[in-house]
Amino acid sequence: MASVALVLLGAGCGADKGPDASAGQKTIFDHFAISVGGHPASLQLAVLESEQQRGLMQRPDLGPDEGMIFVDARPHQLSFWMHNTPEPLDLAYATADGVVVETYDLLPFDERIVYSHRSDLQIGLEMPKGWFAANGVRAGSQIDMAAVRAALKDRGFEPGKLGLP
Repeated sequence: MASVALVLLGAGCGADKGPDASAGQKTIFDHFAISVGGHPASLQLAVLESEQQRGLMQRPDLGPDEGMIFVDARPHQLSFWMHNTPEPLDLAYATADGVVVETYDLLPFDERIVYSHRSDLQIGLEMPKGWFAANGVRAGSQIDMAAVRAALKDRGFEPGKLGLP
C-alpha cells in the first residue's frame, strides 16, 4: 500500500489502537466497506495524529479498491504530501457531510505539499491512481457518511465529537 501524510498534523508514527482500545475493537489496520460516489471501497480509517501522519507510507501493495480515509476533528485547510509513498494516488478532499469538493493526482515520493483550496474540510481520501476516473468520482461525489460514522464507532470514536453530522 502507498501513503500520503497529513502535513498539518505533527505526531510520530505508531500503531495506536484508538482512544480506549479493548479486545476486539477495530484499529487502523482494519478495513471498512465505505462507498465513494456509489462505488464500494475497502478503507482504513485514520483518525489519530500518528495514524494520519503515517498514512499509507511505505506500502507498495495497495489493492485495486483499497484506500485510506482521514477524518479530522475540525474543519480547516487540509494538506497532504507523498513522503515515502511508492505508489501514485488519487486524493480527494471532502466536507464533513462527505461531499467531495477537490481531487488531485499524487506522484510517488513527491514531497511537494498539496493544499486544499477550501478551509472548511474535514476529510481526506486516498485511493490508487486512476480509481476516481474509473469510478466517476469527482467534485460533487458523495462519501457514504453513515458507513464512516459506523466505522468510527467500531474504532471507539464518537462521530459527534469529531464534528460529523
